[in-house]
Amino acid sequence: MDNPERARILHRMTQVSDILIVGGGLNGPALALALAQTGHSVTVIDALAEKVRKTAAFDGRAYALALASQRLLAAIGIWERVADHAQPMLEIKVTDGHAGAGPSPFFMHFDHAEIEEGPMGYMVEDRHLRRAFLAAMEAEPAITRVDGKTVVAQETGPGGVTVTLDDGSALSGRLLVGCDGRRSGTAARAGIKRTGWDYGQTALVCAIEHDLPHHGIAHQFFMPPGPLAILPLTGNRSSIVWSERSDTAQRINALDEAEYLQVLRPRFGDFLGNIRLQGDRFTYPLNLTIANSFIAERLALVGDAAHGMHPIAGQGLNAGLRDVGALAEVLTLAGRRGEDIGSVLVLERYQEWRRFDTAALAMATDVFNKLFSNDNPILRLGRDIGMGIVGSLPSLRRGFVREAAGLTGDLPKLLQGRPI
Repeated sequence: MDNPERARILHRMTQVSDILIVGGGLNGPALALALAQTGHSVTVIDALAEKVRKTAAFDGRAYALALASQRLLAAIGIWERVADHAQPMLEIKVTDGHAGAGPSPFFMHFDHAEIEEGPMGYMVEDRHLRRAFLAAMEAEPAITRVDGKTVVAQETGPGGVTVTLDDGSALSGRLLVGCDGRRSGTAARAGIKRTGWDYGQTALVCAIEHDLPHHGIAHQFFMPPGPLAILPLTGNRSSIVWSERSDTAQRINALDEAEYLQVLRPRFGDFLGNIRLQGDRFTYPLNLTIANSFIAERLALVGDAAHGMHPIAGQGLNAGLRDVGALAEVLTLAGRRGEDIGSVLVLERYQEWRRFDTAALAMATDVFNKLFSNDNPILRLGRDIGMGIVGSLPSLRRGFVREAAGLTGDLPKLLQGRPI
């Protein structure tokens, strides 16, 4: 009865699921729900504690969700939980100029009325999305959540994969999915290298309250140090994503609130009246980083773990949700055919579907940032003329609106609003 080995044996026992997902942010839970609803058992391993994820206070962070991403959230039962907190994006205005000098007379204006499907997208605060995902996962019996634990090792074999957590416990499954960000430990432990470079820019992120209504219009103002995005939130509030050279950004972020606003105001302008900070301020170094492979033996990467890009087009989360839709569809269809969902042949279908699209998007954002984040008079003239041409041609405008709404390319079924 008194077995000294008993504690060690129990400590190493494994919990088994079809799929292990490392990362409890947004892409990981979205994938878990999509897979659970098609009959897979899923374990989500989140390094953050549940009480941190459930924090209800507004901290200034928000996401621009393309219409296609909204369709995926509706399909997995999230949208109904956040719809009352979502702000439709009805128009996008893109201008070029200098801080305090006003925009160039050449600009691009995109209106959702040019497509039939509805708003181009929605702005939703991070806090509402996080709580919605937690509630949806709690209501799904096929999902097991492990909070406040970090994966320290992973081992792959012909029949499955096992991960060891920082408390010594182990979990096993048929497939491991890394949704653990640009510095993905899942990718690193699998020996997957990354390609990319630093932009020498840092994004200043905050939310502001303003006197005048924004009317659902998103603004992108390109300045030599980097772009300023003003994105509409519910009420008279907007989310700010403001790119500056990294040394300048650190100095600005260290200022007190009054001084911070003093720097922001000439860049922001006065078209929304007086402005005030709301919530916390954040900074994010900007770089391009793409995994050299999105897959390995019994492993797939999703979201920033596979590709991190400049926020210039607001496509980071949208690209991740496309990964979610594609991987869920590939795995579900493979399972219905009786295939091993962790086999390389199955995972290669996911990589073939997503790798070219994400590489093309990352390169487009890279080129766009380099084209606009400078004060070269020749380049400035060329881009201003280009914006004027696009803005004057309805067919080109419509194409840009559909691209912004995420309605182009080979869309997974969930992003079309269809079940798998």
